[in-house]
Formats: sequence, C-alpha cells, structure tokens
Amino acid sequence: MAKILVYNNDTDRMETYYRSESEPMPYNTNATLKVREFRGSSKSNILWTTKRTMQSWNSQRYIFGAPISVGFAFKRPYEGGHGNQSHD
Repeated sequence: MAKILVYNNDTDRMETYYRSESEPMPYNTNATLKVREFRGSSKSNILWTTKRTMQSWNSQRYIFGAPISVGFAFKRPYEGGHGNQSHD
C-alpha cells in the first residue's frame, strides 16, 4: 500500500491517497497509469505528484493512443531518474 501525496493546483492544498500497487494513480483517466508503474523501482512507501502532472499524463496518453512506457520519468535523480540531465 502506497501513500500518495498529490498537490492540487486548483485548491492550493495537498491531498493524501492510499492505493495498492494495482490501482490507478489519483486523477488518472481510464486506469492508464497504475501505482506500480508510477513507483518504478523506487522503494519509497510515500509517492508524490501534482494534479497537473496527472492531467498532463492523461492528455499525452490520449494523444499517443497507445501504452506509454514510464521508464525513469518519475524517479528521483539519486534513484537513477532523469538520465544525464543537469540537476542544478
């Protein structure tokens, strides 16, 4: 069970959700992004995102029209995410 913190940009508040690995992320449309996919190989029990990020995922997934491999997109830099991008 993951604790998911979502910053809601519309209300300027943090929201807390508890979801199993097989459930969709909060604000995710048509269950196209499960908690386990968002988590990736992170070992953290606390995950965080923003409502706008989830809405962006929904729109990009709809435009692409097929499954999207999450890969390293949501990993913290020290977990190997974001490749060789600058972290400054």
